[in-house]
Amino acid sequence: MKTFLSLLFSIFLVFHVTEKHSDDYEILENLLHEFLIGASVNDYETHDRFWADDLIYTSSNGERIGKQDIMSGLTVGYTQTDDHNPVYSAEEIQIRIYGEAAVVAFMLVADVPLEPAGTERMLFYNTGTFLKRDGEWRAVAWQATRIPD
Repeated sequence: MKTFLSLLFSIFLVFHVTEKHSDDYEILENLLHEFLIGASVNDYETHDRFWADDLIYTSSNGERIGKQDIMSGLTVGYTQTDDHNPVYSAEEIQIRIYGEAAVVAFMLVADVPLEPAGTERMLFYNTGTFLKRDGEWRAVAWQATRIPD
């Protein structure tokens, strides 16, 4: 009986942990999509929510910056709604959860408007490391690599 209860508890624990991770996968994927929508219009609040204060961001051109650098180029309460911004989306999303840490890797698609018409599609591999702090996932490290044409 003791063995049976122990086995039953173990099965419950596995399903409970799996269910918890399943929720976190969905939360992280939704967070990524919401971020890309907000980033497409330079939304301050979206960036503020997504990036951790202690972020280390390495851009595709090799520049290393922090959250303050990103936020200094944005304006509180302002979104850029004209047709001059790239439109960002994610493909090939892979999420790995390690307790209160997660890695989100994906292919960033940037459709960049061209003058006078048309768009250029640019592709990047992005990898973000997230920590769950006070119940919220935030990106603490980010690496972007341009995929050559």
